[in-house]
Amino acid sequence: MPTQFINPTELPAEPLTKSDLDTPFLAVDLDKMDANIAKMCQGTRDFNVQWRPHCKGHKSPVIAAKLVDAGAIGATCAKLAEAEVMVRGGVTDVLIANLIVGDAKLQRLASLCQEGDPIVCIDHLDQARPMNEALMQQGVRCRVIIEVNIGLDRVGCSPEKTVELARELHAMPGLQFVGIMGYEGHLLTIEDPDEKRIEIEKALKLLADNAQQLKDQGIPCDIVSCGGTGSYLLSRMQQGITELQAGGGMFMDQFYEQQCRVTDMQKALTIVTTVVGRPAEDRAIIDAGKKTLHVEYEPAVVVGRDDIVVERLSAEHGELRLSGKAKQLAIGERLELVPGYADMTCVLHDFFYVFQNDKLVDIWPLEARGLLQ
Repeated sequence: MPTQFINPTELPAEPLTKSDLDTPFLAVDLDKMDANIAKMCQGTRDFNVQWRPHCKGHKSPVIAAKLVDAGAIGATCAKLAEAEVMVRGGVTDVLIANLIVGDAKLQRLASLCQEGDPIVCIDHLDQARPMNEALMQQGVRCRVIIEVNIGLDRVGCSPEKTVELARELHAMPGLQFVGIMGYEGHLLTIEDPDEKRIEIEKALKLLADNAQQLKDQGIPCDIVSCGGTGSYLLSRMQQGITELQAGGGMFMDQFYEQQCRVTDMQKALTIVTTVVGRPAEDRAIIDAGKKTLHVEYEPAVVVGRDDIVVERLSAEHGELRLSGKAKQLAIGERLELVPGYADMTCVLHDFFYVFQNDKLVDIWPLEARGLLQ
């Protein structure tokens, strides 16, 4: 059967394999992904921590719902628009791990509170006051948490100011203050395992101490949220943490394995690509470049081939360095690549092509792709 572009709105009647689809495309191994999901879900449950996986990478309400079915309590979103897509896709408990500012967004947030049960991050009163007014005007209330700066130095109030800010938020009738969050992202790639453990413990103790201070003041703090895939094995162990946001481990990639040293997961996400050129004996060109996969954090690797190195990418070309038997690689042959970083690879694509035992079983649209507002 000749390769073909599949209409993503429906599965074809006849069963297809990877070799039947035109390249390049984003492939998901369903069994490997399900195994990763089960491992992460059980891995948090073992420490009495809830799981609210991030959807900023997959951008798909189908996947978000699948994660909830597996045991997640909801979804974490990077943008209001992502939260809107997830809620309308049936996942109503969403944490927007970002700051929402501006009249247009506040009106949308108020409308979202009528459809779902979002949680919004705040780190300054100047975000909270107009939010409170917009919510009251529409007669709704929204859960809010304070983002605390635990060392990443991106956003977040200082731990010394958390109680003061929480007291103000707790008094606002349009807001329901429910907890705090922090992100230990600056510690994910520490090479020495003992140093990584110690530094994560110190960072997350800031959150746990803040939570206890709030409770001592009679301010509710039911949520203490943190954790990325690169740190979840350690973050889940920390006293006082109630939920983790780690989501990328469901796919796994080279960054998490090589730099974060998360080694107990399967590579469920690949790019299927075709060799289109052979300019030299030790060089091949593929039809996948920077607009197909992300490699800035860590190089992609070719599945099952240690004799092929992904050496350079331009916009729509990939250059491979060949050795040994790979020098016999022919134009038209197919390869699979594990991306350097899955989150930034997925958002380059409109669809996940989902396979089981090499058979196409589903097509999932990235419905929140490009929704940055």
